Amino acid sequence: MALSPLDIHNKEFGTRMRGYDQDQVNDFLDQIIKDYSAVLAENESISKALAANEEKLKYFDDLKDALNQSIIVAQEAADRVKNNAQKEADIIQQEAEKNAQDLLTDATEKSNRILSDASEKSKQITIQTEDLKRQTRIFRQRLQVMLESQLEVVKSPEWKSLLASTDDEVEVIDANSEAGVDNAPVDSLNSDSEVATSASDTSGLTPAPDADMYTEIIFPEDVDAHKD
Repeated sequence: MALSPLDIHNKEFGTRMRGYDQDQVNDFLDQIIKDYSAVLAENESISKALAANEEKLKYFDDLKDALNQSIIVAQEAADRVKNNAQKEADIIQQEAEKNAQDLLTDATEKSNRILSDASEKSKQITIQTEDLKRQTRIFRQRLQVMLESQLEVVKSPEWKSLLASTDDEVEVIDANSEAGVDNAPVDSLNSDSEVATSASDTSGLTPAPDADMYTEIIFPEDVDAHKD
């Protein structure tokens, strides 16, 4: 057991002849007691500080363990969030691709329908245009035939005889027949009803009145149409 300052203070030594000076010994013991007390006090202070530091160390160790556990939990949570986010991103991407494909398919189908309708309408317009051209050519040919037939009637000898009242007048008419008859307006010899009847008849060419046959005049564009 370690000595205490009191043990040192109460220590008594025996005396002998020619021994140490008691006063010096006592002074020295007092100094030892003083120093020893200071050392013990310092040792106690150091022990208390060590105990406090050990307690703090234990606190920090516990805190470190708690932080490590928190870090592990946070890492696990972050991994779960990352995985969930990746799954959601994959789902969103798949849905977006599917929607884009559906939109592309619908747009393609609509564009194909529009092109098909436009092509069909273009064909119908082309057919109608060609039919209108054909009817116009027929109308022109019939009008020409009718006018030529009426002109032939006007140039016939019966008209000349009918219009000639005397021999002199007949000679005058015969002399100027080419100039007078050719320059006569054709419209004065034909009524509007005759022209309308000729234009509305699309079943075929109708012979002119008082004529057994008709002459069909074919223009250059009609020749191209017949070739087609």
